[in-house]
Amino acid sequence: MRILWRVLVAVGATVVGVAVIVGIVILAAPQQRHDSSVSSEPRASWAPAAPVERAATNSTPGVAGLAAADWITKVSAATGIPARALEAYAGVAIQVQDANPACGIGWDTLAGIGEVESRHGTIFGGKIDRAGLATPPIFGVPLDGTSFANVPDSDKGAIDGDATIDRAVGPMQLIPNSWRNWHTDGNGDGVEDPQNIDDATMAAAHYLCRAGKALGAEDGWRTAVRAYNGSDQYIADVAGYATSYASAAAKAMPGK
Repeated sequence: MRILWRVLVAVGATVVGVAVIVGIVILAAPQQRHDSSVSSEPRASWAPAAPVERAATNSTPGVAGLAAADWITKVSAATGIPARALEAYAGVAIQVQDANPACGIGWDTLAGIGEVESRHGTIFGGKIDRAGLATPPIFGVPLDGTSFANVPDSDKGAIDGDATIDRAVGPMQLIPNSWRNWHTDGNGDGVEDPQNIDDATMAAAHYLCRAGKALGAEDGWRTAVRAYNGSDQYIADVAGYATSYASAAAKAMPGK
């Protein structure tokens, strides 16, 4: 098991263990990493986009129904990624591929970030419900410069619930300024919510595409992930999880 310890750099996210306080998941002190059904070894330097099987029709107004249900079921079982989170990662990858094919972001990269940031919204016993909401809501530690970057309050608590200092929020751990810049409604319910896995994943993908331009090449991929979090260990962790997920998916869905 590894120690989970992330440092927020500039824009993006921070994950550093957990504590539950008054029904809210607070990312706080370092904790040991739980065992995963997918090994993150050996480490890769980046993660090319893994294939995803599209649904014949989308039965939902958002991204969650864009990937084939059978693909979701089998890949979720093979990777250990909760199905509802996988629907978001795969659906966003499909939508971005259609809208901005030059970006080249894959569901595997989004899943790697989701794993490192919040264990796909399940950190410390939480879950993503069928509507896509992190339950309970996830908030990061105060970014007051004590142990992490100093990010002065920018939202008066409207996004992160803290009117004194900024905190990263949601399953993809976006800071308020990032959410304001990249907010989106990924599930088509008319509400933009960083605690919603569809909305948060879509916002993260837009940010990564803007930062790295072309994630289909190693330089672009690493530039994008470094913009999300500048730690070399963070980049290695995301690449490791992403490639492990892609490998497990390929074995579960050969030829797909």
